Amino acid sequence: MVEFMADKDTETQRLPYRLREPFLASTELALFRVLTELMGKRYSICPKVSLNDIFYIVRPNENVHFFNKFFRKHVDFLLCDMQTLTPAFGVEIVRPISKKEVRETDKFLEDLFTDAGLPLVHVPSSESYDPSDVITLFQLAVVKIGGTVPLRIETPTDFVPNCPVCGKMMVLRIDRNGSGVGRKYYGCMDSPRCAGVVSID
Repeated sequence: MVEFMADKDTETQRLPYRLREPFLASTELALFRVLTELMGKRYSICPKVSLNDIFYIVRPNENVHFFNKFFRKHVDFLLCDMQTLTPAFGVEIVRPISKKEVRETDKFLEDLFTDAGLPLVHVPSSESYDPSDVITLFQLAVVKIGGTVPLRIETPTDFVPNCPVCGKMMVLRIDRNGSGVGRKYYGCMDSPRCAGVVSID
């Protein structure tokens, strides 16, 4: 009886997380295999990359309302240079959804990648993919991006760190109290619920 209670106590103390299976859906896994076959010697193929890890918001104090557009969203695959891991292509599986959702989500992703000068390849969802069709879609994406000049960091204030506690965007703040009055620092946009702070040297 005592042994049973001890096992139950151990079980209740475990964190309420479980491994998500499968990591890739069958359509994603099929495309990953084709991409590896076609591009694996030239690019590192990273699945499910957070948009927040690829892009940042300029002048965050002015544009804080744009944060929710890409927070907790991802691109299905990001192809990166083998040596530098510089992003080279985004790949998004296009799933059959309503026309309204297609306009909103696909248009946003397209604009996001285009402004950065990155081709975004739209691949129709399928359980299997013809390598020649995938190559054609890559070529179309390169042609579509054309001579777009990517937007880069213009001034140091264009870039802000992500919160080291919760990962959300940070905003520039000025200390109003104590010995550090007038000191600038980055505070989490979710303050006071999140106490994340990054000092500015």
